[in-house]
Amino acid sequence: QVQLVESGGGLVQAGGSLRLSCAASGRTFSRYTMGWFRQAPGKEREAVVVISWSGITTYLSDSVKGRVTISRDNAKNTVYLQMNRLNAEDTAVYYCAAGPTVVEFSNVRSYDYWGQGTQVTVSS
Repeated sequence: QVQLVESGGGLVQAGGSLRLSCAASGRTFSRYTMGWFRQAPGKEREAVVVISWSGITTYLSDSVKGRVTISRDNAKNTVYLQMNRLNAEDTAVYYCAAGPTVVEFSNVRSYDYWGQGTQVTVSS
């Protein structure tokens, strides 16, 4: 069993930056693919970026390429999402997800564990 707890969300002005964290419990964290998803009001949950257990990164949203960076610290059981040059379209609840064998990175069903989400609001 893995529990995920996100933090770092908040209100930020357009053009600003935030760093989200996702702390995971469980001894097998280092072997999990970790992903960040987001869900804006009235929209489906959208995959943003994932990182494999070995550190390979796959960006899944064209709108964030060049503006976000995912990283993981297996010693701390934590994955991070650094977001820069934020704009109003980035406003959403951001979720951390984990899965031991993720085949379809963008598919929410590929992930076994989810955090409760952290709200990011960008004011224009």
